[in-house]
Amino acid sequence: MADHPRHDSVRHSYDTVAEEYTTRLHAELEGKPLDRALLTALLEQTEPGAVIGDLGCGPGHVAAWLAEKGARTVGIDLSAGMVEAGRSRFPEVEFRQGDLLELPAKDGEFGSLVALYTVIHLEPGELRRAFEEMERVLRPQGLLLLSFHVGEEVRHLDEWWGHSVDVDFRFLDPAHLTDLLESVGFTVEMKLERAHYAHEAETRRAYVLARRT
Repeated sequence: MADHPRHDSVRHSYDTVAEEYTTRLHAELEGKPLDRALLTALLEQTEPGAVIGDLGCGPGHVAAWLAEKGARTVGIDLSAGMVEAGRSRFPEVEFRQGDLLELPAKDGEFGSLVALYTVIHLEPGELRRAFEEMERVLRPQGLLLLSFHVGEEVRHLDEWWGHSVDVDFRFLDPAHLTDLLESVGFTVEMKLERAHYAHEAETRRAYVLARRT
């Protein structure tokens, strides 16, 4: 992780807001019916007994939701603060601290992967490496569910809920991500977009479901 200095500011920013983030967003899936439907579709297509990895898991609320449905889940996040918050709130989830460019997981360890609004913190040149790592830790025919904000904008935050932070949110082009995924060994099975829900930031959101070949 020391090879990615820009990630230090992302890590520190999420450490800073971890407790408040957990308090505010631990139940956010209750207000996101499409996300729940897509996670259910992923769960139904995951090999029984296989572990689902939640990348950029934050405090682990998505991994915990999947665990409630009977899945074995591992949450991986850059932020030690998020991992600590998750462990205290969701003991049914295994948490690991790690970077998307160097995932703390064995080859083929996961039956499926979820990566919701996590690649948005990577530099454009890092996306391919991240997808190669996702391909590596997935078993053959395993599924990856990605979500991200659509566009070309970069939103920088230096203040978040009253805390001092230094973090960029990069909006992404679905066609570009699809091309990158296919170039590292995924087959894209589904792409869709939706408008924001009333309680969300006003951005267009994209979802991609891809299968490791």
